[in-house]
Amino acid sequence: MASEPDADASRSERLDEIATELCALPPAEFTAARNARAAAEPERALAAAVKRLPKPSVAAWAVTLLVREGRLGEALELSAALRDAQDDLDAAELAKLGRQRRALVGALAGQAATLARDRGVAVSTAARDDVERTIDAAVRDADAAAAVMSGRLVRGLAADGVDPVDLAGAVAGSLPGGTTPVVAPRDDLVERRARREAERAAREADRAAAEAGRELSRLDDRLVRARERADLLAERIGALRADLARLESDDAAARAAVAQLDDERREAASVAREAERKADAARTALDRGAGS
Repeated sequence: MASEPDADASRSERLDEIATELCALPPAEFTAARNARAAAEPERALAAAVKRLPKPSVAAWAVTLLVREGRLGEALELSAALRDAQDDLDAAELAKLGRQRRALVGALAGQAATLARDRGVAVSTAARDDVERTIDAAVRDADAAAAVMSGRLVRGLAADGVDPVDLAGAVAGSLPGGTTPVVAPRDDLVERRARREAERAAREADRAAAEAGRELSRLDDRLVRARERADLLAERIGALRADLARLESDDAAARAAVAQLDDERREAASVAREAERKADAARTALDRGAGS
């Protein structure tokens, strides 16, 4: 007769097998199939465990379709590369892999939606977003990847890049490996958050400094051009003032010449009138002498 621990292990394995079969069904068919399977199970403890299996969300089921179709291999290879680059703090490699991750996650989410549609299940925009977050979590976190690859996922997952992915209630049956994911010590998490926050602050400070430098350079260029224009205008004003001074001097000289010529003309006119008067007198005297 099997010992109690052996019986529990066997029951757990059997429950996981049943959960895997049920989680492959479209969500609309899950509850009826689960209840029927529980009713048909002769072992009372296993039947009760089957009856408690949670129904997968549409997003979780769509991700399971990808798993059953073998389409997550490239994503999990990328996850290993991402972890290696993160361990090595290779910023350039992380940036490149990050772009690949986003493109791959988006493509896989589209494939999951197509697979679901082919089986008569529509994936809403919100569900597709959940699919993307779940695949992204699997790429970022090894324990999340194991949960996804179990084929027993019942809810979406999310990774923040700092804390381990929360897998509580994420799979039907036992967690892959039968153990709870290891949570990093709190002090280590705090240190990692602080380091990443410091790195983010440093990047933002670098961007701000670079932008301030560019703005200063633009202002320097504008200041140089403004000073050149001001100097040019000052030169023109100086030249105009010199021209004005010369014109004012010429004007004064011209006015003096006009005044002098006016005086000379008046004197000449007076002399002319006197000469005309004397000429008239002479002609009159001549006329009188000729008549006597």
